[in-house]
Amino acid sequence: MAQERERGITIQSAAVTFDWKGYRVNLIDTPGHVDFTLEVERCLRVLDGAVAVFDASAGVEAQTLTVWRQADKHKIPRICFLNKMDKTGASFKYAVESIREKLKAKPLLLQLPLGEGKAFKGVVDVVSKEKLLWNRPSEDGKDFERKSLLETSDAELLKETTEARNDLIEQIADLDDEFADLVLGEFSENFDLLPTEKLQAAIHRVTLAQTAVPVLCGSALKNKGVQPLLDAITMYLPSPEERKYEFLQWYKGDLCALAFKVLHDKQRGPLVFMRIYSGMIKPQSAIYNINGNCTERVSRLLLPFADQHIEIPSLTAGNIALTVGLKHTATGDTIASSKSSALAAARRAGREGEKQHRQNNEAERLLLAGVEIPEPVFFCTIEPPSVARQPDLDYALKCLQREDPSLKVKQDPDSGQTVLCGMGELHIEIIHDRIKREYGLETYLGPLQVAYRETILNAVRATDTLDRTLGDKRHLVTVDLEVKPTETPSVTPIIKYAPSVSEDLPKVSQEAIENGIHSACLQGPLLGSPIQDVAITLHSLIIHPGTSTTMISACVSRCIQKALKKADKQVLEPLMNLEVTVMGDYLSPVLADLAQRRGTIQEIQTRQENKIVIGFVPLAEIMGYSTVLRTLTSGSATFALELCNYQAMNPQDQATLLGRRSGLNQVL
Repeated sequence: MAQERERGITIQSAAVTFDWKGYRVNLIDTPGHVDFTLEVERCLRVLDGAVAVFDASAGVEAQTLTVWRQADKHKIPRICFLNKMDKTGASFKYAVESIREKLKAKPLLLQLPLGEGKAFKGVVDVVSKEKLLWNRPSEDGKDFERKSLLETSDAELLKETTEARNDLIEQIADLDDEFADLVLGEFSENFDLLPTEKLQAAIHRVTLAQTAVPVLCGSALKNKGVQPLLDAITMYLPSPEERKYEFLQWYKGDLCALAFKVLHDKQRGPLVFMRIYSGMIKPQSAIYNINGNCTERVSRLLLPFADQHIEIPSLTAGNIALTVGLKHTATGDTIASSKSSALAAARRAGREGEKQHRQNNEAERLLLAGVEIPEPVFFCTIEPPSVARQPDLDYALKCLQREDPSLKVKQDPDSGQTVLCGMGELHIEIIHDRIKREYGLETYLGPLQVAYRETILNAVRATDTLDRTLGDKRHLVTVDLEVKPTETPSVTPIIKYAPSVSEDLPKVSQEAIENGIHSACLQGPLLGSPIQDVAITLHSLIIHPGTSTTMISACVSRCIQKALKKADKQVLEPLMNLEVTVMGDYLSPVLADLAQRRGTIQEIQTRQENKIVIGFVPLAEIMGYSTVLRTLTSGSATFALELCNYQAMNPQDQATLLGRRSGLNQVL
């Protein structure tokens, strides 16, 4: 993307397929920036293994932790690659230590660097005791020489490598019983005689079990260390056959694929990226989308080679395909060959569930394991250059939403404006830029707003009666309910019924009541923000025969609004985890600035010459922080933000916020 080239960061994940030494590798490059967490989440969903790339001069950074936790959640085996070994300040030892300390992982050193910073010229392969040197003439790193370490010329290096290899063998023997038996049996006297193949097989097993992570190093800029990394990927990370997916047994070899990304191509229309788990896919074949409950036709099948696409006649399990012609498929949809095949799989899953006394919805959830989409924290209005261009803007936003589910678009019911909801300042800025470049629309963004929430502090009881006559029908509902704060945080309202109500409540009425409750909790009495952390108990409900469900919903909704107005109300604001990396000289102005922003400092760590400030700060106070931070530190500091939770505002700040909002409304 043009934006990626300008900013030098990854925004959208890109897929590429290539062959390496007889293996087919499907590689997906994912972004590291916190605003694009969803891109990482949806790619991890379809990966078999991952390579975590670190900056050797910084080690584990804030965003590394987030991505690492996501990989843990999806149980993905991984390899660590310490990049930028030729950067000034690179430290192999420090980076490995930070992996051990912060990620609580066990690093297996498979390589040692030859020199660091400007002096970096190659790596030592600890497993085979060889050195790999990249010589000057080739700038692209294609040519390198592999030499065995000899007593005569590399005595010191050989001694260091042998020690590292012995440590590696002991580490793996602790983690893998099969390898421990081999080491203690035949090779207990001399580890040097242990064959390389046996050691590699053990590293492969340990990586798959996720008890340790192999660590390699190099420099991607000059392609130093890339070939050994590719060898390690094919040797230690799992092939599709080695990953056990529970839901595959139910498909019995039929097609099962997950759509994990949608791109809009000017010529071809929507391109859908799919990971095929079982069966095969062909062009001109009909496929069934389980989530959308619709059948679509794949017109063409492509293999992604970065921005080049190659047409292919068919593709089998374990691959990543690009399909053309799917109109309704979106991110996170499960694809099967036909509706009957999907139903058969669901039946098998159901039978399996009964055997293990599981609920049936567990089986359904496995079939449709999609992508969890985080809640947006920023929102702002967007307007087209003229009313005539509104349909074009709606179309552009519809396309962008299919590509990026973390972007939400809604209409403001009061002003009728279109509101964009996103993951952060950068996210909304990129969307704005893309609408301009890809759809040729000069749009106007309103000021960024923060997504507040509201709650109540005490229990309140309210009664309401709705009595209407429409035509010759009388609609009469009387509701008596109690709203109270919950002990544990809950985004949606917890609904309870008094025994007298729940005994003979028809399902239709129950749905109407719940719809009324949910719609009432979307707009709170203070700011019109969603209400959270409330429990609602229905004490009595009297419905006149023939009353419509809409009237029941309306009455319940009105009664809750009444109760909320009576209660003591509280605004909750999003609190962000903040991590600032700053040079020691600039630490005090940064801390002083954070104190003004109602920030709380948890700890200050030291990383080589830098200080790492870790703390919390309310999102409302961090608008435009990047510019201020650059000014304070002459452009030398960086920061990372992610949503921590929602916390109650203190009365003074809340009063200021409400005053500002109501003042704004009066002016309008």
